[in-house]
Amino acid sequence: MRKRLKHSPSTRKLPRAAAFLEIVAIPGLPEFAEGDDLAAEIVGAARRARIRFDDGDVLVIAQKIVSKVEGRLAQLSGVVPTSEAAQLGAKLSKDPRLIEVILRESRRVVRSDPVLIVETHHGFVCANAGVDQSNIPGNEVVSLLPRDPDDTAQCLAAALRKLTGRRIAVIVSDTFGRPWRLGLINVAIGAAGVPALVDLRGTRDLHGNALHATIIAVADELATAAGLLMGKAAGIPAVIVRGYRYRFTVDPAARIIRPAKEDLFR
Repeated sequence: MRKRLKHSPSTRKLPRAAAFLEIVAIPGLPEFAEGDDLAAEIVGAARRARIRFDDGDVLVIAQKIVSKVEGRLAQLSGVVPTSEAAQLGAKLSKDPRLIEVILRESRRVVRSDPVLIVETHHGFVCANAGVDQSNIPGNEVVSLLPRDPDDTAQCLAAALRKLTGRRIAVIVSDTFGRPWRLGLINVAIGAAGVPALVDLRGTRDLHGNALHATIIAVADELATAAGLLMGKAAGIPAVIVRGYRYRFTVDPAARIIRPAKEDLFR
């Protein structure tokens, strides 16, 4: 695994706003398997579709293809559930083997009624630890989140630069629910090149009012924009967001996770 660099300080001021953003789907990607060259497949598919990469592009890729390439799949047939998993499975009317996989991917259970909400080993608080059965071949196979999505993003950004000669930021995205709001949106679980957060505290708005709490989750907003083209059945796991102005930086998506001492709900 690549050694992670220390992230640079938060940008204190947003770059000049872009006049427009372009969101470009990369079609024709294959069904990925463990060990596939993700960067080469993405560049090849883009070339076949006559899509160029430009400096400053942000490539957003779905977590699912990363998990497949990194072998982060689990066969339920080989899972023996613990008594805790069996009890939760009965309570939630779910396969106890699936519950066992979720528990193995979790630091703690946050709530188990009416859905299973956990904190993953990464620190994400989400449903089912991101364990998912959609878009996976086979009836008893589930995908797990990548072990280190920020490292994946860094490695992919470096590989894309070698292949294209362009400086391309990378975001690894996944769909998360949100407290108090219905519906799922794409968020960044890994990032390289683009700021994960832009801290505007201490700056002033257009009317001269001091900003005291404004931190923009840039990586999440870019992931959400790309998600408009990443339907569950669309077969588009990679999207280019073009036109967003930013400074290249090492700012991992892990920094978006709210520290426990600042979390009002822990």
